[in-house]
Amino acid sequence: MVETKRFFADLPRGSRPKPGKTWKAPAGAKNVRNFQIYRWDPDEGGNPRIDNYEIDLDACGPMVLDALIKIKNEVDPTLTFRRSCREGICGSCAVNIDGVNGLACLKPIADVKAGPVKVNPLPHMPVVKDLIPDLSLAYAQLRSVQPWLKADTPPPPDGERRQSREERAKLDGLWECILCFCCSTSCPSYWWNGDRYLGPATLLAAYRWISDSRDEATGERLDALTDPFKLYRCHTIFNCTEACPKSLNPAKAIGEIKLRILEREG
Repeated sequence: MVETKRFFADLPRGSRPKPGKTWKAPAGAKNVRNFQIYRWDPDEGGNPRIDNYEIDLDACGPMVLDALIKIKNEVDPTLTFRRSCREGICGSCAVNIDGVNGLACLKPIADVKAGPVKVNPLPHMPVVKDLIPDLSLAYAQLRSVQPWLKADTPPPPDGERRQSREERAKLDGLWECILCFCCSTSCPSYWWNGDRYLGPATLLAAYRWISDSRDEATGERLDALTDPFKLYRCHTIFNCTEACPKSLNPAKAIGEIKLRILEREG
């Protein structure tokens, strides 16, 4: 996997992080780990900064999210990040940890290699504040593939559109996506063409409905994706599959969409 830890290298002027504040651990703390966290406040303007927080791990939970919550609650209440379920279900706490995208709630601090724990927002996305990326474009792209059931045929009298077990099994590995966008923001093709390439997360969502036996808009969906940028900017780098915290395979889903289009064209 191509790590994203170098994504600061070629940033335009005014966006390269500068050294920030240092928050020392309490006196007497013995099990101390330094957290280097990206900070940027649009109200303050200027360059972002990297603040250092020395955290007593003996008084902290085991996950990176536990450390972020401890920092916000006990050290620096201005630190801003998203979080909700703490169970790897909602995808809210997606960040870049030590150069690799993932969920802060699922990343044990002990699994981060020796040295400071570096926490940055998801790469190559506009930043709202601190660790919060602006996902407006990603959600607009998701809406563009219409990720919902489309059928002109009315449902049966019992109110359900039934599937066989085999038909339902085709959705496994697709419906579990939590839209954390770890995959899309780890994809170099999405970095370079994010305004036109839909990205792994959205294409996985598209394939989930293409694969659904109850959906009656397969041809329409494939037509919408037959585009040199929306779909074919994927170069099978596989960063998306490596980055997925749910162990899904967006690269395979993208390949299956390409195969469906090829088969339809004969």
